Amino acid sequence: MRQPVENIEPPTLPRSMRDPEARAVRRAMLDLPHIMPLAKFAADLRVRHNIEVPDFDPLDGGIRSRILFLKEKPGPMTSTSRSGRVGSGFISRDNDDPTAEATFLFMQAAGIPRDDTLMWNVVPGWNGTRKITRQELIEGVAEVRNLMKLLPDIEVVVLVGKKAARAEPLLEGTGVIIRHSLHNSPLVRASRPEEWARIPAVWGEAYSKITHKLT
Repeated sequence: MRQPVENIEPPTLPRSMRDPEARAVRRAMLDLPHIMPLAKFAADLRVRHNIEVPDFDPLDGGIRSRILFLKEKPGPMTSTSRSGRVGSGFISRDNDDPTAEATFLFMQAAGIPRDDTLMWNVVPGWNGTRKITRQELIEGVAEVRNLMKLLPDIEVVVLVGKKAARAEPLLEGTGVIIRHSLHNSPLVRASRPEEWARIPAVWGEAYSKITHKLT
């Protein structure tokens, strides 16, 4: 049986990262063995690309994860440098924004254990705008290959959103199962509500393909 990350219970409600203490606890966990290689990966991206790159959430599975949810670009509530509400500094389902809240609730509805999951973005950094340029998409997609080298147990990758789908050619031939999903943002919910509501079923189907589930 996999050992717990620490003696820290994952939140039972969304948006817990609005609490500064919760953010401080996550940051103190970045040197744990399951997350340290990914923290170094994020730090390297900050230096090489000169952008603000959030960290992976230590309460997720880290390098032991079985399923990767690859989204498009970090939102403003991942940022610690923006004015107004301060973000968490993490790619996390616990962030204080609607998309993160939907992720939290959809993972619960799909019955996907948190320890089996990892979340990241094709464009890894936040630069003050939600817009995605062609160049940053090209550079970000190239980094997905480097990320996958750190994730030996990944069996399924869910590409969440059209921009994330650009990473599919890099994953072909790697042996992972690839699934596609609508993005779970409020914009998609407003324009395609029925399909948005089916996202948990899509994620649950993707997770069902994993052969070595958490026990």
